[in-house]
Amino acid sequence: MKKTFPLTHPKLNLARLVEATKHEVKKYIKRERNKKLPKDVDFWDFDCKYGHSEQEAKTIHLSAINKCIDEAEQLGLESFYLEIMVKPGIRNKSE
Repeated sequence: MKKTFPLTHPKLNLARLVEATKHEVKKYIKRERNKKLPKDVDFWDFDCKYGHSEQEAKTIHLSAINKCIDEAEQLGLESFYLEIMVKPGIRNKSE
């Protein structure tokens, strides 16, 4: 998912747009995690980027997405860029 989310709408208030954005992201992550795993893969991992625009996007952890969306709301941004790319993950065996 590579998308610029708008935080302005003529009929919807800001809080509703923020909640809709969080729901869309959560739904996308759940849908990707439920896909069948290839052989030799333990789980689906995610590479995430967030920024005020696509050019300013910086790498973030998956768990920081909601904090970044809240930050965009507090700063009063008109839109923000979010990128979530799925990759296969392999667990490291601890010995």
